[in-house]
Amino acid sequence: MIGRRVLSGVLVLFGVSILAFSLIQLLPGDTAAAIAGEFATPEQIEAIREELGLNQPVVVQYFSWLLQVLQGDFGTSLATGRPAVSMILEAVPPTLSIAVVSLTISTLVGLGLGLLAALNRGRWADHVLSFLASLSIAAPAFWILLLLILVLAILNPVFPAVGYVPLSAGFWPWLSYILLPAIALSFTHGAEIARYTRGSVIDVLASPYIRAARARGASGAWLSRHHLLRNSAIPIVTVLGLQLGNMLGGVIVVESVAGINGLGRFAVTAVLQRDYIALQAYVLFAAIVIVVVNLIVDILYTVINPKVRS
Repeated sequence: MIGRRVLSGVLVLFGVSILAFSLIQLLPGDTAAAIAGEFATPEQIEAIREELGLNQPVVVQYFSWLLQVLQGDFGTSLATGRPAVSMILEAVPPTLSIAVVSLTISTLVGLGLGLLAALNRGRWADHVLSFLASLSIAAPAFWILLLLILVLAILNPVFPAVGYVPLSAGFWPWLSYILLPAIALSFTHGAEIARYTRGSVIDVLASPYIRAARARGASGAWLSRHHLLRNSAIPIVTVLGLQLGNMLGGVIVVESVAGINGLGRFAVTAVLQRDYIALQAYVLFAAIVIVVVNLIVDILYTVINPKVRS
């Protein structure tokens, strides 16, 4: 099963590589002229065309580029002249820090509130939590972050407003810089996890084997340990994997507001500077991350539910 998932991931990455390569090919007009800029001389345009291999057939260009990617060469940034993969790896730690802290917060809060809502189905607690989840999903992450910065960084200077320091500078300095962006990003994702948890737990509670176990006098703690948590976990693991992938999109706005030089800021800068090579590398790198996350989710399926292996 894992072998099939790996093969499927490789095929997805192959398709994404074609789309990423097409970013350059689909530029309007002369690609080399668009990259060189408005005031470039014909000699400069021809040099770029020669450097990027744009004077070769498209198929030859693609497989030449793909071979470089397989060797770890994602191209050279047009704006900085540095290898794009080096710039991406430098931008990974801030984004990874925000994603890990945000996913931790959203998972703990989402699971707790979703379980509480499911166990109180139809009561006032369920209605209140469902309303708050809908409100959190509707609230944009950048707006929540601006409110948090206003209240906790400007009016009450508890946390820094912008910037980032690495974990090597100390745990609390590191956490203090990324906590507000992580909290802002976790609102939507935590609400989604809470809703999926509520629905999954309600479905399991309505199952015949749960009713039979209750009729035999099984306690709530025993049911939760042997049936409820494990059988509710597959949809929840699915949404956790999806949320981690979605964070790559949400973190772009959050990092821009917080002045953090992560992958989101890297992508925005590449677009504004028309750095097509860097943007191409970012698209491919993001696809690799999402495919790996989905593969991990599939492996977790086999641990949670052995029937999936067949």
